[in-house]
Amino acid sequence: MVERSRTHLVLIPSYNPGPKVYETVQGALAYWSPVWVVVDGSDDGTPAGLEKLAEVEAGLRVIVRERNCGKGAAVLHGCELAAAEGFTHALTMDSDGQHPADKIPEFMAASTSRPGALVLGLPIFDASAPAVRVQGRKLSNMWAHLETAGGGIGDSLYGMRVYPIADLVAVMHAQSWMRRFDFDPEAAVRLVWRGLVPVNIPAPVRYLRPDEGGVSHFNYVRDNVLLTWMHARLLAEFVVRIPWLLWRKVVRPA
Repeated sequence: MVERSRTHLVLIPSYNPGPKVYETVQGALAYWSPVWVVVDGSDDGTPAGLEKLAEVEAGLRVIVRERNCGKGAAVLHGCELAAAEGFTHALTMDSDGQHPADKIPEFMAASTSRPGALVLGLPIFDASAPAVRVQGRKLSNMWAHLETAGGGIGDSLYGMRVYPIADLVAVMHAQSWMRRFDFDPEAAVRLVWRGLVPVNIPAPVRYLRPDEGGVSHFNYVRDNVLLTWMHARLLAEFVVRIPWLLWRKVVRPA
């Protein structure tokens, strides 16, 4: 029986993930409690299946949003509800089986020991990783490194990470972006701007084939346009922040 945490929860945004979501959720429950799933307008039958699972899993809560609004919007909604119930930190992970549930205790321990830190997963790729995705994230990571003046973000796109909830909600309420595929990298950059120190933990990532239950909603053109626009916005803000970021590196060396 996993002891229930009063401060840290696992938060899984989910949009049409197919049956793999049940394995993902049960894997998370084997290592942590509570686990919340925010269903972001799914119409693949998983909302009803997850609610049925929650009837027999005391550590599971399912929050159903009728309309799909994006990963960031789902995480924000879950974090707002969690904050209202006294939780301080949320570990996010994808619902499609890409992230390793057995790493949850290590991520949570790092967050517990450094509650003001941003705990980020550092992906270890295997042969299943599409080359275009691996190379594309190198470009995003390069821009994130520049935008934070070398702030220590190991990987800007890996979605398994632990957020201090109050800080994440504050930066998201301050602007209207970060609601869809731009959520992970922009959240990392803005939280480093806010003063959070990244803690990078290596973790494997799996890209499942369709015959293995893998589901991807990544659209190469649409999502890369969104990322390009995001980095353009962040670079424009970075120019204004350069003096502060450089001064902070002097007074708080890595």
